[in-house]
Amino acid sequence: MPLIANVKNILVAATEEGEGERSAALAYGLSLAAAADARLLIHSASVPLDLPHGRGGATAGGLIAAENTRLRALTERVADEARRSAALGGVACVTEAPQLPYAELRDRLLAQARVSDLVILDADASVLTVDGGLLRSLIFAGGRPAIVVPKGAETFAARHVLVAWDGSEPASRAVAGALPLLRAAETVEIVCYVGEKDLSRSASGADLAVALGRHGVNAVVKELPAGDDVGASLREQAGLVRADLIVMGAFARSSLLEWLFGGVTQRMLSESPVPLLLAH
Repeated sequence: MPLIANVKNILVAATEEGEGERSAALAYGLSLAAAADARLLIHSASVPLDLPHGRGGATAGGLIAAENTRLRALTERVADEARRSAALGGVACVTEAPQLPYAELRDRLLAQARVSDLVILDADASVLTVDGGLLRSLIFAGGRPAIVVPKGAETFAARHVLVAWDGSEPASRAVAGALPLLRAAETVEIVCYVGEKDLSRSASGADLAVALGRHGVNAVVKELPAGDDVGASLREQAGLVRADLIVMGAFARSSLLEWLFGGVTQRMLSESPVPLLLAH
């Protein structure tokens, strides 16, 4: 794959919870940074546990303090391991391992996202976890495209890219954010779902293919019937073209409604077999 151009600053947000499962986003970010010759900022953080003032007594307070100490040590260990891996791969890397209340952590990550070219996150479809909440904050308010990495997808690849196109603002922003990756891809397929929504006043998939062609992207257009489950169809099409990456706009409805009632974005966050590049 050619060197990925015009991606110079990558933020990886890996919030440690529970037993600290291996972060696919960390490995993917290191791989992408090597391919792009980019600087990597790895944010390995934790949110401290707390008790309402005056509740729980000394025993509970001691247990919570011990757990916060364990989480802090875990974030620092992840940061140390990431620095070593980056050094071995010749990747310029800076790490942070703060332990902050959720709101402060969210604000710090948003500030860092807005001066990055890409944000990389572990997939977490829940709105009830720290990781799931931060993922949605960064997609909605980060101002930059985010690559959401499912478990097991630890090596960056973008030989074959699938673009879900509906002419919307989120889809347009996703394509713009993905342009450095699209230029380096061997094949790009633009998928348009016919009958899902009125696209008569939107740019067509063919229009997008022509525009991308001026950037050196050789894209083909595939029109498919919308059906009852666009997410399932999109995953099936990704398998057919052996896609390494899916590019799509994020959330037609609020994230809570998506989580409660389902939606294409929510289903893809839950079930996509390959990384998703999302923008809102």
